[in-house]
Amino acid sequence: MSIKSLAKCQPLYGQMAVGSALRALAVAGHLRQVRCAVDGGEGIRWVTRTFWSRTARDNEWWGAFLAAEESRCAPQPAEPAATDAAEVPAPAPVLPKQRTEESQGPSPAYLALAELGRTDARLALSAADCAVLEQLADQWFARGVDADYLTRALTAGLPEAVDSPVGFVRRRLRDKLPPQLPAPAPARHLMIECADCRTPGPPEVFRDGLCGPCLRSTHSPAAADPVPEEDSGAGCGVQGHVRRLREQLRAR
Repeated sequence: MSIKSLAKCQPLYGQMAVGSALRALAVAGHLRQVRCAVDGGEGIRWVTRTFWSRTARDNEWWGAFLAAEESRCAPQPAEPAATDAAEVPAPAPVLPKQRTEESQGPSPAYLALAELGRTDARLALSAADCAVLEQLADQWFARGVDADYLTRALTAGLPEAVDSPVGFVRRRLRDKLPPQLPAPAPARHLMIECADCRTPGPPEVFRDGLCGPCLRSTHSPAAADPVPEEDSGAGCGVQGHVRRLREQLRAR
């Protein structure tokens, strides 16, 4: 339902007339055009889809509808191929083994603390010190940092002598704890098109099918042709302006 394709099917109407009609339908709540991300196997490509409602819908209804379409447009994980249950033997039950510290191995936080002494001898920690500070260091890794970042933060600007490495490192782990960054916003798979300028954007920033700039220009006082009160109900636009000029000339 692009403007060009509709204009070809309607020889009596040009592209400007078709575009104005689509814009009026979108503002009235009958129409929304969106761009959806489609995975065709060779990468993501964007296609334009048109949603039509015989009944005029408000912004809240379209918002809920497009939110549901957003989840549908999101690429779904590939389902495993169906196999014959008779051909695949059922796996034998495996009893869980007791997990011990030796079987798990040292954590990344523990290893980073143990390497401090090799980076700078003033921060040499014992095995017991690393075990005591492991939980504090693990909070750094939970906030997205790696071992190199942690090492640089703990060894930067050291004094000439460190009397208590475990106390010094404990203090820095608490004082220099990096901030908790917000989770990244999920990638969008649906963008609505402005009914006027065709600029794509998230559905929540559109109103009546229009983006912010187009909505402001539509409802701004300068966008409307001022008509005196005595001319209420008369022609508007170019014809109304010409008629008012003629009346002014007659008055002279």
